[in-house]
Amino acid sequence: MNAPAPCRPPADLQFPIYLDYGATTPVDPQVARVMCDFLTDKFGNAASSSHPFGWEARRAVDHARAQVAALVGAQANEIIWTSGATESNNLALKGCAHALRARGRGKHLITVATEHKAVLDTMHTLEKAGFEVSYLQPGADGLITPEQFRAALRDDTLLASVMYVNNEIGVIQPIAELGRLCAERGVVFHVDAVQAAGKIAIDLAQLPVDLMSFSAHKVYGPKGIGALYVRTNPDLKLEAQIDGGGHENGMRSGTLATHQIVGMGEAFALAGQLLQEEGRRIRALRNRLWAGLADLPGVQLNGSAEQRVPHNLNVSFPPTRYGTLASQLLGIAVSAGSACNSAASAPSFVLLAIGRSPEVARNAVRFSLGRGTTEAEIDYVVAAVRQVLACELAAALPA
Repeated sequence: MNAPAPCRPPADLQFPIYLDYGATTPVDPQVARVMCDFLTDKFGNAASSSHPFGWEARRAVDHARAQVAALVGAQANEIIWTSGATESNNLALKGCAHALRARGRGKHLITVATEHKAVLDTMHTLEKAGFEVSYLQPGADGLITPEQFRAALRDDTLLASVMYVNNEIGVIQPIAELGRLCAERGVVFHVDAVQAAGKIAIDLAQLPVDLMSFSAHKVYGPKGIGALYVRTNPDLKLEAQIDGGGHENGMRSGTLATHQIVGMGEAFALAGQLLQEEGRRIRALRNRLWAGLADLPGVQLNGSAEQRVPHNLNVSFPPTRYGTLASQLLGIAVSAGSACNSAASAPSFVLLAIGRSPEVARNAVRFSLGRGTTEAEIDYVVAAVRQVLACELAAALPA
């Protein structure tokens, strides 16, 4: 039996096809235009309070702070600028844990085994400093339950950290329920919302969350800028992790990168405008992608089919003669795991944590869709995957 002929892409399809929006997004042209002004003409330091150049930069920073706050239902003064979500997570966890322990509030922390490395590695560092950490194991759907979370709470629990949307499998954790449990016990609740912002509605005026981390480059903004939401609460104090001039209410010293800050603000404002429309469009594309793959032999969807963002489809395929399927999809940018994990050849620790075998985890592909994804791209990707697996089937048949 001869192998099937390679699928032919439409003449107007642009290559390579990008389906790795979970790793990073392109800067929106409107965001880039706003940023450029603050690299050249409007170059003042926002901390310079004695002349118009500094005043202009300060107004821009304050406007961007309000834009970020508006997307997530926060107050502008609750947004603290950082260099990205990794720093936000470090500031939230280390800053809060050390400050609370110094006040005799306990030493126990709770998180989930499938968190981003920026949370897990920070927790490991806190363990070395004498804290005790409970790592909750999610179910096969990637989710933890409120009952499981409640059982982990102790009298000396001072802080819990749960990711809103998992960066590899796209599942949405029950943040509102977990936050209410924390509030009942006086436990500070931190949420890594990097993969949630701009994809699902977030209203911190209603959500019982104390600290929330954000990143610009997952929301069509620039790399190197992020934010930490810190709820207004006189009892919530963070120990600064960077010493210096006492910027950002003493929580994060350093000259503010005005051009990146205005970029993040503009990106979050655009995300708010496009949230519902883009969500519907991308959900339809994601469903089209899954419909084209679901009947293939040996295919497994990773993570809950219902409790997930539309932008993510994590699928395990049978191994091929030449390695993983991801390595065979020439001209298609996808991920075999997470861009945060440098051990690219190792099976995904997230998939192992939800009970997948090392072989199934190693042969997973994360398709992450975004603002530039088209129906034609989805159809080509489906055809390309089916063609690779058809070749494998043909090779396995007797001559």
